[in-house]
Amino acid sequence: MCLGIPGQIVEITDNNNKLAIVNVGGVKRQVNIACIVDEQHPPEACIGDWVLVHVGFAMNRINEQEAAETLKMLEEIATYI
Repeated sequence: MCLGIPGQIVEITDNNNKLAIVNVGGVKRQVNIACIVDEQHPPEACIGDWVLVHVGFAMNRINEQEAAETLKMLEEIATYI
């Protein structure tokens, strides 16, 4: 089972290597965005996108509502741990 954590891309740090800074609940991490970019959606167009992050890779884009719902569920789960 994999867990994708929602985060928002706030900065592109390396266009050639497709690296970006993603904000996940106030924590900013560098992630690889190669899986979500193509000719129609280049790295610079990703700023502001919400993505699911798994092991340092943005696996796919999601909408802001999906991100908020997922973050809320993760916060609820954390209260039981």
